[in-house]
This record gives sequence, structure tokens and C-alpha cells, in this order.
Amino acid sequence: MSGNRVLNHTPTHFYSATKFAVTALTEGMRNELRTAKSHTRVTQISPGLVETEFRSRMLPGDDENTRKLYRETKCIQAGDMADTVVYALGMPPHVQIHDILLRPTEQVL
Repeated sequence: MSGNRVLNHTPTHFYSATKFAVTALTEGMRNELRTAKSHTRVTQISPGLVETEFRSRMLPGDDENTRKLYRETKCIQAGDMADTVVYALGMPPHVQIHDILLRPTEQVL
């Protein structure tokens, strides 16, 4: 999600910048493949809150808030991500899904 929005939270500004760069690189690759008439499809999947160790690494010393967040929010799980990939791959060859934005129903940001 961070390649599509910037939060008003100082530690995440540079993280968002890298995700915006990934979005631009993905679109550039799409353009090159289209120009080459390769018929290669490129899908960017942008998940919201996934329960991993990422948050505790991004915000060291905030472990209690991380545990609380994961206790109180039903996060995206690995299987949800796998289902999303299968969905994108299951499209007919003439359909390209550019970007899938997904987040937990309860996620606010």
C-alpha cells in the first residue's frame, strides 16, 4: 500500500519513497514489454497489514504495540497472498491486472 500513499509518520517516508519507486519501475517494465510485443503480463500486488516481523524491525522498541496490533486486527496471512497471486495468474492471456491493492477489512491506514 505504501507505493500508493504517504502516511504522516516520519519513520515511513523513505519506505514509501522506495515503494513509489517500485511502482514506477513496474510500470516502466510493463511499457517495455508492451513495446516489445512480448505479451508478458506484469501485476503488482500491494498488501496492507500482513502479520510478519516487518513492523517490529521497522519500529524497533515498539514491540508491545506491534503485539497489540496483531492481537486486535485480523491481518492478511500468507495464504491470502497466495490466493491473490493465483487469482492474477488465472486471468485469460488477454487480461493484465496492473495492481491489486488489498488490506485487512479493519485496517484504517
